[in-house]
Amino acid sequence: MTWYNYLAIFFSGVFLANSVPHFVAGVSGNKFPTPFSKPPGRGLSSAPTNTFWGLLNMVIGYVLYRVGKMNGTDITSLVLFFAGVASISIMCSYNFQKKHRE
Repeated sequence: MTWYNYLAIFFSGVFLANSVPHFVAGVSGNKFPTPFSKPPGRGLSSAPTNTFWGLLNMVIGYVLYRVGKMNGTDITSLVLFFAGVASISIMCSYNFQKKHRE
């Protein structure tokens, strides 16, 4: 595989993991921070906005997954996919723990 396949696999993990909290908050009817809130990433966006944002992240993640030609037998692609999942998950956990304090 070429370098851009691996890059696509990493960002596939990032987008797919990022879709989960937004989609769950949206379909649950809860407000949650998005890039569209004021201030961006800190204020709370509406449930429909979160549902849309979660779905968009799913689509982007899926497209990147296909572009990356993810292969379950290629250890490098699996490590990169889960590194993408871990990186956005850890970053978001630090960022969103403050959402109720502001």
